Amino acid sequence: MAVQHVSTPTTRSGDTDVPALSVRNLEVVYAGAVVGLSGVSIDVPSGRIVAVLGANGAGKTTLVRAITGLLFNHDGRIRDGSVEYGGVALVGASAGTIVRRGICQVPEGRMLFPRLTVEENLRCGAATRRDKAIAEDLDRIYEQFPRLSDRRRQVAGYLSGGEQQMVAVGRALMARPKLLVCDELSLGLAPMIVNDLFEHLTELNAEQGTSVLVIEQNARVALAASHYGYVLETGRVVIEGESATLQDDDFVQEFYLGGAGDARESYERIADRYRQRGEA
Repeated sequence: MAVQHVSTPTTRSGDTDVPALSVRNLEVVYAGAVVGLSGVSIDVPSGRIVAVLGANGAGKTTLVRAITGLLFNHDGRIRDGSVEYGGVALVGASAGTIVRRGICQVPEGRMLFPRLTVEENLRCGAATRRDKAIAEDLDRIYEQFPRLSDRRRQVAGYLSGGEQQMVAVGRALMARPKLLVCDELSLGLAPMIVNDLFEHLTELNAEQGTSVLVIEQNARVALAASHYGYVLETGRVVIEGESATLQDDDFVQEFYLGGAGDARESYERIADRYRQRGEA
């Protein structure tokens, strides 16, 4: 598969292990009753790419909403725990404040403005900026995604899925993020397009030191592109570790990479084993 050729991520010299983003013992509920996350803790160190894996319903999007300040739009709230970026609490901060602090999101489903042109969508990403380098950054996006340059005057709603995802990534980059949060970047896209997008993420990380949080069902490409990974199941972290190590783990092989794990051991027993390991 093409996605296996994503370049190995590198870490810029001078990076430290001090978390840029720190989520601690996070509990999220919807409508005051439905638990979305329970005791979730993750770190995204400065200058690193971190992957959060999980199937539908595992709590991945809830985690994104908690980080980006969008829970209230979905009748969700943080009942316990903390979310900090650079030592500053994000719980209760508005989405706009979070963007101005340097966290930007590529949302699941792209969420473009379909009646605006490609360039108008990209410029929306710079809405919180007041500097004079917006045109320069726009040119840089067109260099990174030449197809968008050819379609800059085209209405975004008529682009292909891959082109729309390029616009969504470019729009987030126009905000000059320090931490880029990508929610299901590969969803519905051909492997070649997925490979190209993740190549851009690894280049962005290596060249500019941008931290990246990748929320993905596609474990293979996410682990290939990241330094560290977490696996979510039913709102809990059931396993975590260096991405290279997770690629060889029996649990990840069996349920996320299609490996030949022991079929006699049920999913529930494997998940319970890792939950118990985390609680020990």
